[in-house]
Amino acid sequence: MSAPALIAQSGDSLRESFGKALAALAETRTRVVALDADIAGGTGLHHFRKRHPARFFQFGIAEQNMMAVAGGMAATGLVPVVTTFAVFCLRAVEQARLSIAYAKRNVKIVASHPGLDVGPDGGSAQALEDLAAFRAIPGMTVISPADPHEMALATEAVLDFDGPVYMRTGRSPARSVYTDGHSFKIGKGHILRDGNDVTLIACGVEVARAMEAAERLAAAGISARVVNMATIKPIDTDLIACCAEETGAIVTCEDHNIHGGLGGAVAEAMAATRPCPIEFVGVRDVFGESGEPDELAEKYGLTAPHIAAAAKRAMARKRRG
Repeated sequence: MSAPALIAQSGDSLRESFGKALAALAETRTRVVALDADIAGGTGLHHFRKRHPARFFQFGIAEQNMMAVAGGMAATGLVPVVTTFAVFCLRAVEQARLSIAYAKRNVKIVASHPGLDVGPDGGSAQALEDLAAFRAIPGMTVISPADPHEMALATEAVLDFDGPVYMRTGRSPARSVYTDGHSFKIGKGHILRDGNDVTLIACGVEVARAMEAAERLAAAGISARVVNMATIKPIDTDLIACCAEETGAIVTCEDHNIHGGLGGAVAEAMAATRPCPIEFVGVRDVFGESGEPDELAEKYGLTAPHIAAAAKRAMARKRRG
């Protein structure tokens, strides 16, 4: 699967890449409609609004109503794309559960401003539990792409997928991980860098930090494998089992609470296949605060040095075993 050439640009935020991709892809997918909660400028949806105004629906600050209406629209054969900030998706979990997932409606929920990436808006606006909440809804696919190029590919995949999806974007300019030639498939992880001593499994903005951590580890003589696990549900159990068997130690990396997100999904997969030592890099069950995203990532232990330290801890437990 390859995205149209014009929609993935280096230096874009994930939300801008999503908005450009959606606007371009909707040219040929005429059943796609977009639903907004009065923040199209903050989600990237302003690109769609400009190109497809007749298919853009404004709900104001009424996220619960927006989710419920999306389920009704999907019942008529439309493909609604519901957009708002991740923290505002949390106030509409009931409607997402009943009107979309329980009813098996083909609705795509796309959430910007997740995790500490929200930055100066502060702890009340930083959704650190959204992956856990939506992962627990039966039948809900959960995705967190790594960079602008993968975001464009994932947007295409999500539109062509039949079923409810929750997908994270991001507020800040995103570091590039991929170039042309990358392919994206829902439910499949991707090995970005091979290694034998430990596996770093990351999603979203943490993928670039995991790659940086692998470089640091290499300088210390440690061979780290890096896996981009953009699909958190259904997770790539086969790849996780393979990495656990071949490297014997795992570190998960996410801009999210360590409870219930990527780390929990990987641990569940390992428990059912090939258990090994695992360390969790993420926000450790606290709320965030106001600050620049990179500063917050350092304070809350999400940066490359923290990932590298977690890798060494996991490896030490492997040796004791």
